[in-house]
Amino acid sequence: MNSFSEGQYDAVVIGAGHAGCEAALALARTGLSTVMLTLNPDSIGFMPCNPSVGGTAKGHLVREIDALGGEMGLVADRTALQYRMLNAGKGAAVQSLRAQTDKNRYHTEMKRVLEHTEHLRIVQGEAADILTEGGRVTGVVTSYGGVFSCRAVVVATGVYLNARTITGEVVKESGPNGFARATLLTKALLRLGYSVRRFKTGTPARLDGRTVDVTELAVQPGEEVYPFSFMNDKVPPREMQTPCYLTYTNRETHAIILDNLDRAPLYNGAISSTGPRYCPSIETKVVRFADKERHQLFLEPEGADTTEVYVQGMSTSLPHDLQKQMYRTVKGLEHCEIVRYAYAIEYDCIDTLDVLPTLESKKVKGLYTAGQINGTSGYEEAAAQGLIAGLNASLALRGRAPLVLRRDQAYIGVLIDDLVTKGTDEPYRMMTSRAEYRLSLRQDNADERLTQIGYDCGLVSGERYRKFLARKQLRAEAAALLEERADQKTADTLVQKHGQPPLSAGVTYADLLRRGIPLDELSEVFGILADTPADVRLSCETEIRYAGYLKRSRDEAERAKKMEASPLPEDIDYAAIEGLRLEAREKLARIRPLSLGQAERISGVSPADIAVLMVYLSAKKKAE
Repeated sequence: MNSFSEGQYDAVVIGAGHAGCEAALALARTGLSTVMLTLNPDSIGFMPCNPSVGGTAKGHLVREIDALGGEMGLVADRTALQYRMLNAGKGAAVQSLRAQTDKNRYHTEMKRVLEHTEHLRIVQGEAADILTEGGRVTGVVTSYGGVFSCRAVVVATGVYLNARTITGEVVKESGPNGFARATLLTKALLRLGYSVRRFKTGTPARLDGRTVDVTELAVQPGEEVYPFSFMNDKVPPREMQTPCYLTYTNRETHAIILDNLDRAPLYNGAISSTGPRYCPSIETKVVRFADKERHQLFLEPEGADTTEVYVQGMSTSLPHDLQKQMYRTVKGLEHCEIVRYAYAIEYDCIDTLDVLPTLESKKVKGLYTAGQINGTSGYEEAAAQGLIAGLNASLALRGRAPLVLRRDQAYIGVLIDDLVTKGTDEPYRMMTSRAEYRLSLRQDNADERLTQIGYDCGLVSGERYRKFLARKQLRAEAAALLEERADQKTADTLVQKHGQPPLSAGVTYADLLRRGIPLDELSEVFGILADTPADVRLSCETEIRYAGYLKRSRDEAERAKKMEASPLPEDIDYAAIEGLRLEAREKLARIRPLSLGQAERISGVSPADIAVLMVYLSAKKKAE
């Protein structure tokens, strides 16, 4: 095949899913000429699974993406059908925002944003090879021979790389939702030194909503919470939000599954790749949790202009005939008709131990990976990596220092550190339990933690930065007001109502908060902070109520920073260091951590091994 030039660019982004979109925007918005290469422009920002954004810990990621100047939160707000705050009855650290979005509108809105972004060219085509010279990226070649010369590449292939869908006995070489798959890039990744493995995920059926009876199902209404984007002030009123519905599987459902495991690809050997632990298929749930008589399912609208309904919690790869039987055993679905049958999908991804904390390859300069190619699951995890990969590629091309978020700075920092330090043997999903500093890494303060960083990197716009400064001032004023004295008589009545002992004179609103009285109640009783945004109020309340815990968390983070500030030489010979255990030597040589802090987090490296490394570094420093 004859090759031809497609032009010279600063960067090429391979893929247009959630990672690809954020990577391309981060590059183009920082002034770099960028090409987004996609198999099909109709799949830009497509949601092949859940028609939703956010969720437990994922909501934190979306707010962080937004705080850094990313796009996901803005598009989610513009296309949201319903908002809910998960874990609202628990502490602020684990509360997570989630929105049902209009699947088609999310895609078209993200596509519109990309199409109107300066410095960005969208091209339909399949990446066939990545060109390098002297260990550095020089271009991307398409399957038609087009050569995009460039200085950086972000690979964000999602679940399309050598994808195949499995439904019962039927296996198709296809990407999600019937889109074409990519077949040529895996060979290039192997040649460039990446380790490649196979992961899998799945999706439930979509039903014709006209054939679903929700009259006797529990309603899941929307809530008037705060939006994803710090650029927006409020969400639609509750009555304007679209409801979801709750139903359950039952013994009959489970019997159909258990009686037909010989036809289930997950159990008859047709699927051997690793699937997501925290989002299992209904077959896996029924087998693994045999003592449970039912599993909850949520019926979620796919969009405002379609009758399709997504059955959250009922992912499957059973044959079509069994799917129809199984779905019709569920209350409300007795007469349902399936529009799109469920399927599992297998795809190629890489071992992220081959990747630096910047998401750049350890072996090829200018080559970055982001999203499900890195072994993660979920739109939000992908978008977060896309933003960081794109921004780091931009920073490198502009001769700036890279951005590596610490574990105490962001959930994004936890996500990437886990991937490049520990690796993953299954599709990785972010959870609040993974973040040791989660009390400090709340949704409400994501802008305080990250917007200045995004602005310094050139990604946060002037408009967003001005809004951030205004919110910062508002937060400071609210915090100052809460330290003022409350009306003593009203305060005495309030604590008496809550069954607490009388107050001493000079009590402040902060004192009342520390006694466990909610800020919403104080606002109503004393008429304070009524017009202050909900997330600003939550931030102030949390900082006051958990001040002691937050101080302890920050002290621990400071200690961790000292470990991160102790760099390990790139050429260190771990095999020659006496005192290191064999497992530690192997793990350290494989991962090649950049600091003592990163070494400390490697599975198989003990505190004793870290002590040996500290002695080694000290001796090396004295010798020099």
